[in-house]
Amino acid sequence: MHKPPPEEAVTSLHDLSATDLLAGYRAKQFSPLEVLDEVIAHVARWEPHIRALYLYDPDGARAVAKASTDRWQAGEPMGTLDGVPVTIKDNIATKGQPVPLGAASVKHVPAEKDAPPAARLREAGAVIFAKTTMPDYGMLSSGLSSFHPLTRNPWDLSKNPGGSSAGAGAAGAAGYGPLHLGTDIGGSVRLPACWCGLVALKPSLGRVPIDPPYVGRVAGPMTRIVDDAVLMMSVLSRPDRRDGMSLPAHEINWKTLEKSPRKMRFGLMLDLDVGQALEKEVRDVVVKAAKAFESAGAVVTEVDGFFTRDMLDGLDNFWRARMWDDLSKLSAEERGKVLPYIYKWGEAGAKLSGVDVIRGFNQTMAIRAAAAKLFCDFDYIISPVSPVVNFAAELAAPLNDRDKPFEHICYTVPWNMSENPALSINGGYDKKGFPIGVQIIGRRFDDIGVLAMGKAFEALRGPQRPWPQPPEK
Repeated sequence: MHKPPPEEAVTSLHDLSATDLLAGYRAKQFSPLEVLDEVIAHVARWEPHIRALYLYDPDGARAVAKASTDRWQAGEPMGTLDGVPVTIKDNIATKGQPVPLGAASVKHVPAEKDAPPAARLREAGAVIFAKTTMPDYGMLSSGLSSFHPLTRNPWDLSKNPGGSSAGAGAAGAAGYGPLHLGTDIGGSVRLPACWCGLVALKPSLGRVPIDPPYVGRVAGPMTRIVDDAVLMMSVLSRPDRRDGMSLPAHEINWKTLEKSPRKMRFGLMLDLDVGQALEKEVRDVVVKAAKAFESAGAVVTEVDGFFTRDMLDGLDNFWRARMWDDLSKLSAEERGKVLPYIYKWGEAGAKLSGVDVIRGFNQTMAIRAAAAKLFCDFDYIISPVSPVVNFAAELAAPLNDRDKPFEHICYTVPWNMSENPALSINGGYDKKGFPIGVQIIGRRFDDIGVLAMGKAFEALRGPQRPWPQPPEK
């Protein structure tokens, strides 16, 4: 396990929140270039151990940070995030750079333009200094990839950071600056946030325009504190016509999180009839979180889960068929480069009938109907993010069984299909000091309310442990 820093240590620039960085820029306490240089030096200490980055470009980033420094000195910042270091997940296109999707089988073709989330961050003045790693095609909750080196968890290098936003989770925990952008189609920002001690929002579908859009697929912030996730959302949620599934643009006061848990109806969802069993240390952290909300005046009632074996198996079949559609278009040589776990899993999709696949897809509507019924009676749901505390870095998934690949996402994937906003936030730690996430889910489109409940929980949960530090040489 990591060694905590001495208590008297002064917070380093790379560890400051985005909100604190912006305040420091305004007060001319330090510059974007000074901050980036600290981030670069910190990356040099951590990166050989966790391998979180792809297309790392410190020299290019320095030029961007220098321009930002000049603007701040002139009192003319260009946007909401001017000078703030940011990483972006491999699968979010950035102009002129390849999008390998974590897979050695994917041809490297430079993207013609920034995808919407990258474009919004760049327009806001963010300093994009690297992309982050992911597993093949984003279909694992793991740092294992056929293209990227194995990404490890800074809290414990023998453990997995989760995925598919693996590098983003590791980078956030390691202190590679305050803001990291991931994507989520079944838990891919929330699971690494859970296992890396971060905050991550899976927004309502369409709240953050994305290209290419897909059923349940969103982009979302991964940060250390709720305020930084809110700051990112104020930028990411701006409209883009390329996403035909995006929500109509309307004003959301992202700066104000005034909603209180008092008198809110919370459902506590613990045991499911499907998926991996809930480990005791996870249960204890989630129950403690529910009691904290209750102490703040919320009305908490334990509720049964609605996610079923048919729902999980249906999604598995649908995704296998979708994966095989991609794999079947590859040459034999290219197929041989795919991570074997992913290839064997996707190959089973070739044996499914059209009816099997349609039945699988139709489970998305069954999930949506069940979630809507649940939220007739509750304002928010609180649940685990993952049923397990952690798993080994080298594994593709907690069970590592391609015949049962999604037993660990039963708390997260329903909210992608139902389109509800869901937040992962650190709730506590196991007996060895490893972080354990708690999930807060709200009604569709209540992204700001979910963030407000997360902000309230930050004040309720008590002091957090120090962030991990790079191993000594």
